[in-house]
Amino acid sequence: MSHGLALLEAGADILDVGGESTRPGSVRVPEDEELRRIVPVVRELARQGAVISVDTMRARVASAALDAGAQILNDVSAGQSEPEMLEVAAAGSAPIVLMHWRGHLERASATFEYEDVVAEVRSELGVRIEAAQSAGVADRDIIIDPGLGFSKNAEHNWQLMAGIETFAQMGYRLLVAGSRKRFLASLLDPDNPAGVDIADRDAATAALSAVSARAGAWAVRVHEPRSSRIAVQVVEAIAECAAPQLPLPEAR
Repeated sequence: MSHGLALLEAGADILDVGGESTRPGSVRVPEDEELRRIVPVVRELARQGAVISVDTMRARVASAALDAGAQILNDVSAGQSEPEMLEVAAAGSAPIVLMHWRGHLERASATFEYEDVVAEVRSELGVRIEAAQSAGVADRDIIIDPGLGFSKNAEHNWQLMAGIETFAQMGYRLLVAGSRKRFLASLLDPDNPAGVDIADRDAATAALSAVSARAGAWAVRVHEPRSSRIAVQVVEAIAECAAPQLPLPEAR
């Protein structure tokens, strides 16, 4: 609770509340425990005026969180873990984040094979978009996330970031979530990524936020919002000053 308020004070626009880890290799918690962790926090933060997304793969948890005051659903499985999730989003007219996902967390490291990661992720997201539409989710409520770090190695993540504009051009809001992830630490210290300190990971994250903003992302999901907010402000200032080129006068 206090951490959420501190994030708001540091510049976060949305608080993403989750009751189980989404790191590759994590073991899932029971549904009742996830509800116990999430619902009271969502209710209190909403009471204080926070905009809240709930990070869950369970339809029952999503529904309870919406009832408690959450406004956005963030499902890393994009409705594949529980298809009823898409129906919950449709019934509540709630925006839903559809992340690229190739299996539950304990199997996430086993699905790293891509011939063209940008094209394949885009295509697979398209399938999940169609599923959401079929369940009644409005296009305005669909948010896509290429799933950095999920079933992807460092090279795949960098390739996705190099092609991030193609996701922004799909016609839906784009969320980029690479904050503090291992591929950033591996860049900074290939021999000992686990030893990279948090401040350096946050600096790399801010750079990622700037690239995402420049590409047209709707939001970035970060652990430390202040540096990313500053990075985005810089991008916006540059964009505002980028006047269109005037035609040269004709020679007379």
